[in-house]
Amino acid sequence: MGSGAKSPAVGSVIATGLAMNIDTVGFRPRHVRVVNAGATGLSRFEWFQGMADASAVKTATNGTVSVVTSDGITPRANGFTLGADANVNIIDEIVHFEAHE
Repeated sequence: MGSGAKSPAVGSVIATGLAMNIDTVGFRPRHVRVVNAGATGLSRFEWFQGMADASAVKTATNGTVSVVTSDGITPRANGFTLGADANVNIIDEIVHFEAHE
C-alpha cells in the first residue's frame, strides 16, 4: 500500500559534494533518477528497487555507462541518500531528482 504521498516526487537541491539525505520525497522510493546538468555537462544516476544500497547505474559526462557500488543512491523511509560521487554530486551545482513509489 502506498504512503499517500504524491508519486512521482520531483525536486532540485544544491549539491554539497558530500553524501546528502534528501528526505522531502515523503515515501521510500522504488526508483530514483538524479540528474546534474551543470557546467561540467550532464551526469546522472538511476537506482531501482533490488539494487544494493549506495549503488546506481551511472551515466558520466563522456557518455560512459557503468554500475557504481559506492557513493550512489540509498533509499530511506522518506526519501534517499545521494552519495558523494564526484561526477553527479558536484559542490554548488543544481541536482534534479525524480523518485517513484
